[in-house]
Amino acid sequence: MSWGTELWDQFDNLEKHTQWGIDILEKYIKFVKERTEIELSYAKQLRNLAKKYQPKKNSKEEEEYRYTACKAFLSTLNEMNDYAGQHEVISENMTSSITVELARYVQELKQERKSYFHDGRKAQQHIEICWKQLESSKRRFERDCKEADRAQQYFEKMDADINVTKADVEKARQQAQVRHQMAEDSKADYSSILQKFNHEQHEYYHTHIPNIFQKIQEMEERRIVRIGESMKTYAEVDRQVIPIIGKCLDEIVKAAESIDQKNDSQLVIEAYKSGFEPPGDIEFEDYTQPMKRTVSDNSLSNSRGEGKPELKFGGKAKGKLWPFIKKNKGATPEDFSNLPPEQRRKKLQQKVDELNKEIQKEMDQRDAITKMKDVYLKNPQMGDPASLDHKLTEVSQNIEKLRLEAQKFEAWLAEVEGRLPARSEQARRQSGMFDAQNPATVNSCAQDRESSPDGSYTEEQSQEGEGKVLATDFDDEFDEEEPLPAIGTCKALYTFEGQNEGTISVVEGETLYVIEEDKGDGWTRIRRNEDEEGYVPTSYVEVYLDKNAKGAKTYI
Repeated sequence: MSWGTELWDQFDNLEKHTQWGIDILEKYIKFVKERTEIELSYAKQLRNLAKKYQPKKNSKEEEEYRYTACKAFLSTLNEMNDYAGQHEVISENMTSSITVELARYVQELKQERKSYFHDGRKAQQHIEICWKQLESSKRRFERDCKEADRAQQYFEKMDADINVTKADVEKARQQAQVRHQMAEDSKADYSSILQKFNHEQHEYYHTHIPNIFQKIQEMEERRIVRIGESMKTYAEVDRQVIPIIGKCLDEIVKAAESIDQKNDSQLVIEAYKSGFEPPGDIEFEDYTQPMKRTVSDNSLSNSRGEGKPELKFGGKAKGKLWPFIKKNKGATPEDFSNLPPEQRRKKLQQKVDELNKEIQKEMDQRDAITKMKDVYLKNPQMGDPASLDHKLTEVSQNIEKLRLEAQKFEAWLAEVEGRLPARSEQARRQSGMFDAQNPATVNSCAQDRESSPDGSYTEEQSQEGEGKVLATDFDDEFDEEEPLPAIGTCKALYTFEGQNEGTISVVEGETLYVIEEDKGDGWTRIRRNEDEEGYVPTSYVEVYLDKNAKGAKTYI
């Protein structure tokens, strides 16, 4: 089976067929290219979908992912990212292995096809030229034969006429001989050209065209094989990612099987357990007895009868109605006193841990700056050591502030856990005066808690704190009437902006009176005049206590 022998006269049809084959190949390339675009689009949509449902950092959603069901969902989202990645791999492999390779092959195929059909047209033109030469020699031979016949007839006519001179007869005879010779020459030429044409025609139909058509057939068969191989590659690219996609699906199943409903139920208990005991039975109040009604400690409400005045600290103290009262929607107190004991303990512990991390971070930064300063001291060409003093001071001040903040929350945490019986004056002063994040907290947190409108604490707790609150108010009034005497002086080393209530602003180099020493909380109480006094960080001032003062020390 050969196109050269079977299709020797179908040059034009073969040209159309091979062009159609190239068109089919280009159509397949376009199909694969569109498939790669779909894969990329699908992968992008999958990634956007997974990103859309990812929990936002530092949000309530992130806390929800403690539950095993939410963890499984998060694992599913992560696996969807990997799943999308495999579709991107499909697109990349199809582009490199099929689209790019076939596009290059099509260009080569077009050049090869063009070359073969150019050779075929050249052979056609040559045989056509030979045919025209043959026709021309044939017509010339035919014309010369006719001229020779006419000249012979004219000679015979002149020779038979007695009236014609001998010279005219001789002339006609010579003319007939010339024409006859011309006819013989044309005959020989025609015979030669005919033999040559037959040879060229034989070569054309039995050698040149079969060879050209055979090459075209081989070219077309290679095209067919190539498109078949590309289709196999198309399937292999998909098959290669099936194991990885299977692993993604297996991980999703594994995550689903890891869901533990009992564990999630325990997490709910830990998240919402208040630590309160359920209310006890309500005692029977006998109105038939002419005696003063009393209220049981286990009552769910406070009596409005006589004998017990209501304390007012910004609001009425609530009793045990906390389970049935809506939560206060105002600002959350700094010490989380609006929360039940167990939840408050968890929040305070979390805050302490965060502050400790920040302190450690600042300490690491201070150590790094100190090391850099030592390097500058040993190698002055690397930098000026004095340029780091300001940064070192700033970091030290940040560490001091964070430590005070941590002490404040540790005191509240100790109180909740029962390590401290009540809030100390030191903790009250820290929480009420030196919190830069929440300067609105002025009264003691014990007062805020007992007067909290959400009824988070029991009646016994409110009663326990009444005497302490009254005593604090009494001491404050006494302090206003009897100012503390000065026990020394101090000089401000740095400027301090006392923006919180209870603090006082000082300017670097200013001299003031000391009326209360640092009690270990990092703050010293000073006075500018009779009307201006407050607390400043001890590290900001140089203190000079009177020698006669009790426990006189110098703090720098």
